Amino acid sequence: MTKLETAIRKHTLDNAIKYEGKANRGSVIGKIIAEYPKENKQQLIKNVQTIINDINSKTLAEQIKLAQKEFPELFEKKEHIEEERVLPALPNVKKNVVMRFAPYPSGPLHIGNARPALLNDEYVKKHKGKLLLVIDDTIGSEEKNIEPDAYNLIPEGLQWLGVNYDNNIIYKSDRLDIYYQYAEQLIDKGAAYVCTCPSEQLREKRAAGIACGCRSQTLDITKKAWQAMFTQPEGTAALRIKTDIQHPNPAFRDRVLFRICEREHPKVGKKYRVWPMLEFSWAIDDYLLGITHVIRGKELMIESDMERFIWNIYGWQGPELLHAGLLQFEGVKLSKSKSKQEVKSGTYTGWDDPRTWSLQSLQRRGFKPASIRTFILNFGMNQTEITVPIDALYSENRKAINNEANRYFLVETMKKVIINSVPGKQTHAPLHPEDKQRGTRTLNLGKEYYVDDDIQPGKTYRLMHGFNFKDSNYISTDVDQQLKATMIHWLPVEEHLIKVTIVMDDGSIRHGFTEPGIMQQEEGDIIQFERKYFCSIDKKEKDHVTLWYLHR
Repeated sequence: MTKLETAIRKHTLDNAIKYEGKANRGSVIGKIIAEYPKENKQQLIKNVQTIINDINSKTLAEQIKLAQKEFPELFEKKEHIEEERVLPALPNVKKNVVMRFAPYPSGPLHIGNARPALLNDEYVKKHKGKLLLVIDDTIGSEEKNIEPDAYNLIPEGLQWLGVNYDNNIIYKSDRLDIYYQYAEQLIDKGAAYVCTCPSEQLREKRAAGIACGCRSQTLDITKKAWQAMFTQPEGTAALRIKTDIQHPNPAFRDRVLFRICEREHPKVGKKYRVWPMLEFSWAIDDYLLGITHVIRGKELMIESDMERFIWNIYGWQGPELLHAGLLQFEGVKLSKSKSKQEVKSGTYTGWDDPRTWSLQSLQRRGFKPASIRTFILNFGMNQTEITVPIDALYSENRKAINNEANRYFLVETMKKVIINSVPGKQTHAPLHPEDKQRGTRTLNLGKEYYVDDDIQPGKTYRLMHGFNFKDSNYISTDVDQQLKATMIHWLPVEEHLIKVTIVMDDGSIRHGFTEPGIMQQEEGDIIQFERKYFCSIDKKEKDHVTLWYLHR
C-alpha cells in the first residue's frame, strides 16, 4: 500500500467512525487534497471513492476494529469525537484582526463565493475581530457591469450563510474623492503619468519593455492632463503608475490606475467619470480602513503585487495578503455573467433560479448553511485549486437533513395496476424509518394502484410498506426475502391525492402526485420522496404543492 493510499484509508476510517459507519467523501477528499496538493485530482478522487466503498461496506464494529489495528493513534483521546476544524494560523497577528470581504456587485453570491466569505468569517470569529463588507462597486467593464439588485442580494446571502460583518457596509462608489486625493499625491511624487497613447501601440511598447513618450512628461503637464481627464471622452486617456518598464511580467509594467468611463453608475449616476482600477482602490482602502489580513483568490496575485508596490511609494505598512485557490464543482458552471444574462432575458425565473447556484437558490432548495460551512472549511486554507464532485456537497448536507425529513411516496408516470384479493383496507408507513416515535402515515388499500414501474408478467413485486403481489394477485403481507420481490413505491387510486410540481436543479419541471399527508407539512420543510430525492416545500395550495429539488 502506498503512502497516499494509507493516508486515504486512515482518513476514511476516522471519518466513518465519527459518522456511524458512513465516511463522507467530501470530507476525506478535502483532507487528502490538503496533504497532497500536487496529486492528479481526478485519479485521487477515484482512489478515495474506491477506498470509501470498501470501508463503508463494513459494519461500524468492523471499522473500529480495523482502525484500532492499523491506526491506534486515532484512539489516543478518551472519546472519538469530531475534531475541531483547524485553519492555519494567520501570520503576524500583532493587534485586533480586521478583515474584509469585497464582492463585485454583478449579481448575487454563488456557492463558489462562499469559500472566501466563510474563510474570512471563520478567522474573524477565531480572533474576535471585525469583518468589513466592502461592496467593490467601481464602474466595472462593459461586459461585467454592476447589477443594482446585487446591493441587496449580497448582504442577504451572507446573512443566510451566517457570516457576521460590521453593520456599516462600505461602498467604493462613495469613496471616489478619497481616491482622487491619493492619486494626486502619487502624481506629486512623480510616480504616475497620464497616457494618451493608442492602445495597440502602447501594448507593443510594453511587451518590448519600451517606455511610451507620455512617461517622460513633466509634473506640470501630468497635473494638467489629470484634470483634463475629467472632461475628456472615454478611452482618450488613462493615469498609469510608473513601475519597472522591463519588469519580468509585462502585465506589471506601468499598469492603469484610473480610466475614463462615461457610463451611468447605478448608485451615483453620472457624478463621476474617472474611475480607479481594482488594485489602486484597494491599496488605499486596505490601509485607511485598518485591514490587517486580506484573503483573496489566487488569480489576483498581480493585484497583490501592485498593492505592495503602491504601499512602498507612500511608505505604508499594509496588511498581510493571503491567497486561496479556486473551489470548483464537477459538472457545475459558476458564472455571474451568464446567470445575469439568463435572468434578464427571462430564461431563468429569477436570481434564485437553481441554475444560478446563487446562495438564494441554495436557500430555496433547502440547503443548510451549517452544512455549506462545514463542507467549505474541510478544504482548509491553501492555494490549491480544488475540483470536487457536487455529490460531495450533497453528502454533507444530507447528514443535516436526513433526520428532519418526513417520507412520502411520489408517483409521476401514474401507471395503473390492478391487484386482486388484497386483505385489509389500510396500511401504515413510518414517517421516518429511524424515528418510530414520529408516527406513521396511513395509506388506503383497494384494488387499483398508481405506480411508476412497468409491471412484468411472472415477476414478483412488493408495494413498499404494503404487500407482495404477482400477476395482479396478492401473495402476502410480510417481507419475505425468498420471494426476491422488486420493491416499488405507489399510491392508491383515489380522489384525494395531492398534485405536486417539482422544480429540478436544471430548471426543468416535473409533475406527479403524492400522499394527502404532505399537507400537514409547512412551507420551507424538507421532505423526502421515498427511493427518489429530498425536496423543500416551496408553496402549498388547496390540493397542490410546489417543491424544489434538493438532492438525492
